[in-house]
Amino acid sequence: MDKKHSGYISALSGRYAGKEMQYIFSEDFKFSTWRKLWVALAKAEKELGLDITDEQISEMESHIYDINYEVASEREREVRHDVMSHVYAFGVQCPKAEPIIHLGATSCYVGDNTDVIILREASSVILKKAAQVVKNLSGFAEKYKALPCLAYTHLQPAQLTTVGKRATLWINDFINDINNLEYQISNLKLLGSKGTTGTQASFMELFAGDEEKVKKTEKLIAEYMGFNSCIPVSGQTYSRKTDYFILSALSGFAQSAYKFADDLRLLQSFEEIEEPFSSSQIGSSAMPYKRNPMRSERICSLSRYIINNALNPAATAATQWFERSLDDSANRRISISESFLALDGVLDICINVSAGLVVYDKVIEKRVNEKLPFMATENILMESVKRGADRQKIHEIIRVHSHAAAAAVKLEGKQNDLISRLGNDERIPLTAEEINSSLNSENYTGRCVSQVDEFLEDFAKPVIDKHCKGNIEFEPSI
Repeated sequence: MDKKHSGYISALSGRYAGKEMQYIFSEDFKFSTWRKLWVALAKAEKELGLDITDEQISEMESHIYDINYEVASEREREVRHDVMSHVYAFGVQCPKAEPIIHLGATSCYVGDNTDVIILREASSVILKKAAQVVKNLSGFAEKYKALPCLAYTHLQPAQLTTVGKRATLWINDFINDINNLEYQISNLKLLGSKGTTGTQASFMELFAGDEEKVKKTEKLIAEYMGFNSCIPVSGQTYSRKTDYFILSALSGFAQSAYKFADDLRLLQSFEEIEEPFSSSQIGSSAMPYKRNPMRSERICSLSRYIINNALNPAATAATQWFERSLDDSANRRISISESFLALDGVLDICINVSAGLVVYDKVIEKRVNEKLPFMATENILMESVKRGADRQKIHEIIRVHSHAAAAAVKLEGKQNDLISRLGNDERIPLTAEEINSSLNSENYTGRCVSQVDEFLEDFAKPVIDKHCKGNIEFEPSI
């Protein structure tokens, strides 16, 4: 067997997630951040009077990125501890700084602080890509804001809306998700230097009981790492509720993406709107004519995984014993990274699909005209009442005719003749000509055009201006 195919390759890294997100969850990003945190700790301790030299710090800074993985791996096989293995490997490269690396800290100083940084960086990628979806769909909504189409309740034709107005529903969901994730990011704080059980006892020892210096250490570390502050209290780790809040926000994006893609799958079945379909794409191995909504289906498939994965941090947060338990570690390595990687893939496909939606306006018009007589009945009812008719009696007359016309369509395959039935009924105080003249689909879309204009200007545009610095284009490789 070819060696490059002899081992498992994650579908998220090999098939779906983008390079930027993959790097954030890479070993290089993780361990270089550990080293940055060790440098930040040394700088803070030096500034507050510990015997640490500029030469030691400079030595550490010069080896942040050239990580000697082989040394760390060999050491971990011996001591069975990943953090101490990397402390050792860093010390091998920085012999002058070796005595002060990780001074006063516990493993979670690098582990948890790095995790918070990863959450922040990965979330920023999600915001950027989600905003591109909003931008793409906003252009679509603007273009089709006046095109009437059937609107549904219970998946049954109810009234009319417009293609653009329906798109604002998708956009609004994504905007709500963006706002929620922005809120969660704004509340992210570093763990700081809390020590083994969160009491900072080791740092009290280092600074001879000087609480102000212990507090100042955390403040400096936060500043060095680009945060405003550290969490006020903790056990050994930051509260695993943080992971739950973030992954719940990711679940929100997945729910919105699922809704968008699911609607598209239905619309493609109706032959009204299709996702992009390349000229050489194969829809089915057995049926050459088919144009399956494979990208929308992939969005739904990955989104379902993300939604379910939000249960992991909930269970983890609930089962942390006292100041910490290590049963969180293996689960978090998988659940957090793979939720982000999966959502990154979902949003890439959403970007691709939303940028190339195909609208079949003649099919939409045909389906509207088939149902428009039923849509017009409410207006006929109201106009009849204005002319002095009894509402309840007219309602019953229209109901009987509507069901009779529907039965003729469904059972006999006839055209919808509801309008002629109503026009010929002398109990209805409108002529057939008056009823027919009201059958303009644009008369039944309410404030759709205005709603689209107002929504795009007041809600979508600020999100786009904030997060879109240029267009993100993505073509799924598979």
